[in-house]
Amino acid sequence: MSTVALPSNYQSDITPEYLHQLAARWGITIQPGDEEDSYLLLLQSAEAVHRQIANSPDYLHPALSPTPSVSPRTFWKPSTKANPLNAWSHRCDIRASHPTSTLLRGRKVAMKDHISIAGLPTTAGLPASFFAHPNGYPISPIDAPVVRRVLEASGSIAGTATCEMYSASPLSFSAATGPVHNPWAHGFSAGGSSSGCGSLMGLNAVPVTPSSPSNGDRADLAIGGDQGGSIRIPASYNGIYGLKPTHGLIPYTGALSLSPMIDHLGPMASSLPDIAVLLQVLAGYDGIDARMTPETPLRHAVKDYPALLAQPSQPQRPLRIALIRESFEVPGLSPQVRDTVRNAAHAFFPAHGEAVISEIDIPMHAEGPAIWTAATRTSMGEYACAQSTPGYLSYGMPQLGTLKWPLDSEMYAAATAKNPSVANLVFCGAYLSETFPGVVGKAHRKVFELRAAYDRALEEYDVLVTPTAPTVAMRNLEPGGNGRVMERVRAAVGVVANTCPFNASGHPALSVPCGFGVGDGGERLPVGMQIVGRRWEDEIVLRAAAGFERGMVLGSRL
Repeated sequence: MSTVALPSNYQSDITPEYLHQLAARWGITIQPGDEEDSYLLLLQSAEAVHRQIANSPDYLHPALSPTPSVSPRTFWKPSTKANPLNAWSHRCDIRASHPTSTLLRGRKVAMKDHISIAGLPTTAGLPASFFAHPNGYPISPIDAPVVRRVLEASGSIAGTATCEMYSASPLSFSAATGPVHNPWAHGFSAGGSSSGCGSLMGLNAVPVTPSSPSNGDRADLAIGGDQGGSIRIPASYNGIYGLKPTHGLIPYTGALSLSPMIDHLGPMASSLPDIAVLLQVLAGYDGIDARMTPETPLRHAVKDYPALLAQPSQPQRPLRIALIRESFEVPGLSPQVRDTVRNAAHAFFPAHGEAVISEIDIPMHAEGPAIWTAATRTSMGEYACAQSTPGYLSYGMPQLGTLKWPLDSEMYAAATAKNPSVANLVFCGAYLSETFPGVVGKAHRKVFELRAAYDRALEEYDVLVTPTAPTVAMRNLEPGGNGRVMERVRAAVGVVANTCPFNASGHPALSVPCGFGVGDGGERLPVGMQIVGRRWEDEIVLRAAAGFERGMVLGSRL
């Protein structure tokens, strides 16, 4: 690799002593004279170049500049009365001054609090002390593309929804602001890490009666993030729809990354038509995100998902639907969830004569969680916690440059008390990179094998079906209670067994409400079913869900 320039008249902080200390880390002894002088000058050259960039103004990409709005952007913390489920992080009311369509006119949208909204703080579920920022949480200077697209479609941004610490939990007790509650049963998990989004959308699904409690301010739609199930687990627990789209269909630019290979943003809503219209608004190439591929449609070529969803209920041939047997055998799957999903699938998909249903074996599905883990765990802490930049061109979140790293004792104590998985990411990342340096590359190759296994099944079948979460929502662990590390870790073990494989493979996966189970105190709690389709055929997943929904309606009338 060429050195671009050798410094002259440059006051360097690098001394010969530092050079020798650096070399000693690898057991290298640099000889005095030419070796020492040459390597010292080369190191000082690198210092000069990096200092030049460090001291230069940052670049705000024009496509990410704040969308012009009808009034100055302000935000506020909602009161407890307005936010009894702790689902909101910050509230706002942002509307575009010159929208370009009316697809979301009159709709209020909540954004997971790891997505950049210009003028609002980004918390990522963390305490303010985790940021080296003079005023606490950093304020975003950019609008993520998904924010701009909502505003341009005449939607209003109603605020940021609480998310779990570093977006690294499938449950809802790790956010700095405390547990997020399930609207079906206060004190129960809303799922994570898009916990606030799930809870807010669940409010729209819970039947309202004269005796119903007031659950505060609402939103019509939400945009969540999903690296292992963080849209679909909350969807399952809260009785709503949540879509992890095909990887690369919706731009992830401007959102907190855990690992580029598994990063997804997607729509969450209480109805299937709302999922379709929000997908149409959000999808398409943004010109920035390297997660997008030549298969990603340009904005003008995005499919009309609402129209495709509304096509006549009798297609040219019945949909071919296959339940993955291995998904009904994952550790921790409760009998009530297993039976609810299986029975609902067999009863409601074929109810209108629109589908034929089978059960098939995909042995690699059982390997999916291990492949997902090995492919991402080494680097996940560096991406999420240290805000490292991948080796390809990307546009990081400028406001998170103030995120402290590495963990100090105060941060470690907070992470251990709230979400021990964060500290575990740190320890695992260091250990695995030293002990298994070649396994990440092998795991990435195994991702292609996993994708091929699903693709083979999808050559014969239109969609695949699994349970979403292995159980109904469990009770939240309260702050200060059940605080031992393993009690907090154990609660999340196995929760994403059926969801994380599709983050790795990139297939679209939608959680659909399919019935109810019983909580540990007799509570009536939702059960979710996951529908998976071919990559770039998200509309088939939506149509399969619509057929299932029609079957449920027919079944309720019989």
